Amino acid sequence: MKGNKLLSAACIAAALALTATPTLAEMAKVAVSQIVEHPALDATRQGLLDGLKAKGYEEGKNLEFSYQTAQGNPAIAVQIAKQFVGEQPDVLVGIATPTAQALAAATRSIPVVFTAVTDPVGAKLVRNVDQPERNVTGLSDLSPVAQHVALVKEILPDAKRIGVVYNPGEANAVALVDLLRKAAKEQGMEVVEGTALKSADVQSAAQIVASKADALYAPTDNTVASAVEGLVNAGNQAGIPVIGASTTYIESGALAALGFDYYQVGVQTADYVDALLKGTKVSELPVKVAVGSDLALNQKAATKLNITFPQALVDRATSIAK
Repeated sequence: MKGNKLLSAACIAAALALTATPTLAEMAKVAVSQIVEHPALDATRQGLLDGLKAKGYEEGKNLEFSYQTAQGNPAIAVQIAKQFVGEQPDVLVGIATPTAQALAAATRSIPVVFTAVTDPVGAKLVRNVDQPERNVTGLSDLSPVAQHVALVKEILPDAKRIGVVYNPGEANAVALVDLLRKAAKEQGMEVVEGTALKSADVQSAAQIVASKADALYAPTDNTVASAVEGLVNAGNQAGIPVIGASTTYIESGALAALGFDYYQVGVQTADYVDALLKGTKVSELPVKVAVGSDLALNQKAATKLNITFPQALVDRATSIAK
């Protein structure tokens, strides 16, 4: 009898072990909607995928990773959101404000994680950042705008006017320009503004702004980011530098940039997705601001514009493009 009990216990343990082993039928389903393809947001998506892999999720084995881009069009973002909700993934991820808003509006039941969103409260994604009350939480990439203005003054001590082009249809861009006005006023500078509702309008708007400014500021506005080369071209034509809020702008010719490593923003976003897949409630995952920032300088751009970087700035730089 005792032997039979031991045998039964062993059988039960073996059955439980088999039940607990993940199978391909138990794949985690993660659907990602991105507003537009540009280096910062692409790096965020790759960081998310790699961050999930580091936590044991691999595409084709135990992870179904769906991805679509809205090509900069909020209406397409809404269509993607409806499609994804119909597919019933375990977690939805919105990269940038418009896609996160579309996902949040499309479902009240599927967890939504936003990332690379400047102002989640202003965008009406959450009301309480410490304890999200709905099915939405995530990671903010709120730019250190005051530090960006200080960077302009450090490179160009005599600068009086800073120009900016932004899309007033993006809640994140509106919030950033509001911060820019306040920071510039504190530094005794004037902001010259131009608007661009689509990427094709960025360069022409920047040319007008550049003619009235001492430097151009490139915010983490998705419309500007997808056409930052046009902004840099306008600055070069006017003989003034572009200071960026994303280090990815250096590749397009910006003089200097202070911003997040967006790959690492994606890796940090994976923490939220992993927690939700393991059963953590959205209300237990407070909204956080992404950690870390890099200072990048572009010596080639400095030479072209006849600008000399202060040695103190060079000493602080995390990278210098030559």
